[in-house]
Amino acid sequence: MTNQYGNAYLESIVPIVNEIRQLKKEKNAVVLSHYYMSPLLQISEDQGGISDFVGDSLGLSLEAKNVKADNIVFCGVTFMAETAYILNPKKNVYIPDMDAGCSLASSITAADVEKLRLEYPGIPVIAYINTYAETKAVCDICCTSRNAVKIASSFDSDKIIFIPDKFMGKNLSNSFKSALNKDFIIWNGRCEVHEQFLENIDSLMTTYPAAEVLLHWEVPDTTVDMALAKGHGIVGSTADLIKHVQDTDIKQFILASECDLGATMKGMFKDKQFITPCITCNYMKKINLQNTLDTLRAIGTEDEYKYMISLDPSIMEKAAIPINKMIEMS
Repeated sequence: MTNQYGNAYLESIVPIVNEIRQLKKEKNAVVLSHYYMSPLLQISEDQGGISDFVGDSLGLSLEAKNVKADNIVFCGVTFMAETAYILNPKKNVYIPDMDAGCSLASSITAADVEKLRLEYPGIPVIAYINTYAETKAVCDICCTSRNAVKIASSFDSDKIIFIPDKFMGKNLSNSFKSALNKDFIIWNGRCEVHEQFLENIDSLMTTYPAAEVLLHWEVPDTTVDMALAKGHGIVGSTADLIKHVQDTDIKQFILASECDLGATMKGMFKDKQFITPCITCNYMKKINLQNTLDTLRAIGTEDEYKYMISLDPSIMEKAAIPINKMIEMS
């Protein structure tokens, strides 16, 4: 286990980690963790931690489809756990805190999509993975920040309805306008984490002029345009940003994404420096070692309903169509 917390703290959590690892074996469970989880939840089994797989939204979706265990404990947010359940309807999927929501997913409903379809008949609807199952169920296909361009390009229509992230939609439209040759009809949703980078990237670029800027698609388009015009860097998905850091000889980066992605990158690339305002997702931080342990303890008991993902079967069936279309194109 990595030692960035101090020996006393690590010693205090060893019993929790050990019990989680033991219960995973006893209850035939796996733990999937998102890159925005606290670093302790991202440490893999072979490094002394609890996670069986760590990834971004697409990586977790693909891994969920391949899980062999009977029980999946999802250390992420609820729309991600829903996706895992839709892809694995015969398995049990749990989330350690049902209140681990998403401001972006909450910005649109299935009724909103139906209104858009009436307003723009015949135009395909692409739903970012950061949506709830009921919303996915009335869309044509899902995407993640990693495959959005490929999926948008697959439609013959010269117009695309993109939901729910207005900044991601604008960034995709601006960055690939000539390649896509499509007009984006964009919903007015925002990630409460990434929109906060509107104010601080310019000053960081002034302070660290040699640094490359790593910008997530969900960062406001005006910030992305300014950063790319004034300096060197890229805009992309979490996986894109990680791959870029891996492939370049640059040693210093300004990271415009969730704070704990910075911690993850520091662990991955120990010879490189990452400067990031510590803007965290409060929903992601609802998940911790203790409630992950509580979840595993509850599996198979009368308390498991507190953590178990449950969806209407008809919603699951409809939502599986756009999700599986996305996976087929990944």
